[in-house]
Amino acid sequence: MKSKVVTRQGYPFDQYDSIIKKVISFRRVSLKEDVEMLHSWMHREHVIPFWKLNISLADYRIHLQNFLQDDHQTLLVGELDGVPMSYWESYWVKDDIIGNYYACDEYDQGIHLLIGPSEFLGKGFIYPLLMTILNKKFQVSETQTIIAEPDVRNEKMIHVFKKCGFQPVKEVELPDKTGLLMECKRNIFESRWKDWQTNKF
Repeated sequence: MKSKVVTRQGYPFDQYDSIIKKVISFRRVSLKEDVEMLHSWMHREHVIPFWKLNISLADYRIHLQNFLQDDHQTLLVGELDGVPMSYWESYWVKDDIIGNYYACDEYDQGIHLLIGPSEFLGKGFIYPLLMTILNKKFQVSETQTIIAEPDVRNEKMIHVFKKCGFQPVKEVELPDKTGLLMECKRNIFESRWKDWQTNKF
């Protein structure tokens, strides 16, 4: 059943966003092509406190290879007009550690993300990117909830999630952080998506 669902989330895909007038695209991470770029992003000042992967390239290569072999998640690079600028981990909650912290459904999904290059920060690009991938994830008809668990200190990311339809549930003590469990329900997202498409966001 699960493999059938996964096939309905094909990557790569792209979509023109008429609000920011750019093509948003998501493609799968390639160990060979992306490891050095992603490693450099993990050493960015705005990324280090929340991802804690400012490790050697050799160690990061092992980390990335292990993550790519974990079939409960899909690692993605997000691009604007063909320029790589964000990293995403899209996963099935029931097979993830966060699934132990609430009564998850079989088809609940989750998301982790970061913007890499500093020149893409503070320009509002995170909203169309997150809205686009949430819309893609909700194309799995069985999925009614998408969750996130940003670090409680990451106020900017919490604000972004709230604006895109996520609501706080509770704080959770994860092995690597104190996270804020947040959930986005299908009906709430569909309303936000409509607002985004009509530039009322």
